[in-house]
Amino acid sequence: MTHRDPPTYAMPPEWAPHQRTFVSWPIQDSMVYPENFATVENWYLELVLAIAEFEPVAVLVNPEQLERVHAVIEERQAQIGHPVRTEIDLLLIPHNDAWIRDNGPTFLKDSAGHLAAVNWRFNAWGGKYTPWDLDDAVAPAILAHYNVTQFDAPLVMEGGSLHVDGEGTLLTTEECLLNPNRNPSYSREEIEASLRSYLGIETIIWLKHGLAGDETDGHVDNIACFAAPGQILIQVCDDPADENYAITQENLAILEAATDAHGHNLKIVKMPQPPRATYRGKRLTLSYLNFYFVNGGIILPVFGGAAAKTDEQAAAILQGLFPERQIRRIDGMPIIPEGGNVHCTTQQMPEGTL
Repeated sequence: MTHRDPPTYAMPPEWAPHQRTFVSWPIQDSMVYPENFATVENWYLELVLAIAEFEPVAVLVNPEQLERVHAVIEERQAQIGHPVRTEIDLLLIPHNDAWIRDNGPTFLKDSAGHLAAVNWRFNAWGGKYTPWDLDDAVAPAILAHYNVTQFDAPLVMEGGSLHVDGEGTLLTTEECLLNPNRNPSYSREEIEASLRSYLGIETIIWLKHGLAGDETDGHVDNIACFAAPGQILIQVCDDPADENYAITQENLAILEAATDAHGHNLKIVKMPQPPRATYRGKRLTLSYLNFYFVNGGIILPVFGGAAAKTDEQAAAILQGLFPERQIRRIDGMPIIPEGGNVHCTTQQMPEGTL
């Protein structure tokens, strides 16, 4: 069922209870480094099993992947010696790439607890990778499978480019949403109006830029996120010689001057930046803020080696903010050369009725 105007719905915050998490299985042909497919596939397997410790997981697989994915999940479960705590379902939904945060649906909820979702347009981060036709069809396929009411939005939009606090405030970056490779015919005001209409938000906080080297054109989920209404986590760089220093200091100043939808000043919590790392001469976009909320926990990417100290600091900061949640660490290094991490590879379906 498709409608154009969802006036009574709003996007819940990520920390609200989930029905399940969606993950898309990787596609070797679409990878930046296809020779690393075995390593990346194993990383996705570990991610799926980590999430399944907390909540059900629905894994999108292409038809030709079905038998293999089923086999590797069963084999890994046998190796660890105990079944996961929740179910893992395999969904036959074709896709070109495995970043479901960006091509999946954005779920909404009304005051009565009914679910709906936004189907944004998707163009592979401004046409950077081809083809993307299957990815653009992923959200409708998911919503049809679960019989979720679908609102078709006219905007090109990726889930990694926005965060909400669940109380009317949205966080994003100018670098991404105002980039002419996304919605060149839409003004800033028109984009803001669409976000308010489809996501049920009132106030938009615009940061300037995302982290250096981020090929998504500055997704906010690498640089800042809500920890609670009125509270924001931001990753900061303290080295003036690092290009992220000016970026993060500018964004920090914007947040310090901003107010939320209720007119309140924001409480800001600083997260340290991991030490600079490169892969084949290219800077990696390392971010602890690419973590993901699950029911009762947080899946946190850590980077090891030179980052061991900041790994501990990041885990301690999150544990202090969320003492009731288990901080479940996962090695973020195998996937980061492909351009994303835990948050980029997940999409939540909140609890609610259809």
